Amino acid sequence: MLREELVAYLEGVLEPARFRDYCPNGLQVEGRAEIRRVVCGVTASQALIEAAVARGADALLVHHGWFWKGEDGRVTGFRKKRMQALLAHDINLLAYHLPLDAHAEFGNNAQLGSRLGFAVTGRFAEQDIGFVGVPPAPTFARDIAARVEAALGRAPLLVGDGARPVARVAWCSGGAQGYFEQAILAGADLFVSGEISEQTVHLARESGVPYLAAGHHATERYGVQALGAHLAERFGLACEFVEIDNPV
Repeated sequence: MLREELVAYLEGVLEPARFRDYCPNGLQVEGRAEIRRVVCGVTASQALIEAAVARGADALLVHHGWFWKGEDGRVTGFRKKRMQALLAHDINLLAYHLPLDAHAEFGNNAQLGSRLGFAVTGRFAEQDIGFVGVPPAPTFARDIAARVEAALGRAPLLVGDGARPVARVAWCSGGAQGYFEQAILAGADLFVSGEISEQTVHLARESGVPYLAAGHHATERYGVQALGAHLAERFGLACEFVEIDNPV
């Protein structure tokens, strides 16, 4: 399909114009006009770009792209190397940040909740990117930690009372520790996110609501996978997710 057709379709599905984001969403670097093969990944790192080149990709579709607010805008050093590799091989870079966190079907939070067996009952936090729901059965915080480890393939950090009963859970992938207090106000018995900060520990202890840090990268692998699978099914594109390991 043509690049403009793919961009227009993604704009319609993800509605990036609805979001106040920290980066431009959509086509960030223009490559060749026709797209047959897409490589999907979490972050447009040098390693992912090289994987896309090796696979003969026409487009790279990611959650974390480039040109973040407050970032040095000069194309030097590692930024030059990344840009040079994309341009030399005429590869398009498409990136969707908050739109891919919030989407009700293909979003990181929708996909994370599905993998953990949570039934969505509502939203919370800025621009409704946080999800609220219920676990598949009455359980405890430590049991959900075990479920997260099994589903994501890595041990999360549980802060707070692992024996706390959990009837209502809130979650928001990535670096959403700043939404912890809002999750508590939303009635959560447990908050699951990616990252954790120093002050998060104190809030978990003092509020009595446990916090489960499962990794920024680990919690944000599934949205772009789901979106790529959808594009493959709908348009016949060859879409491959490439995992670039990240311990954070």
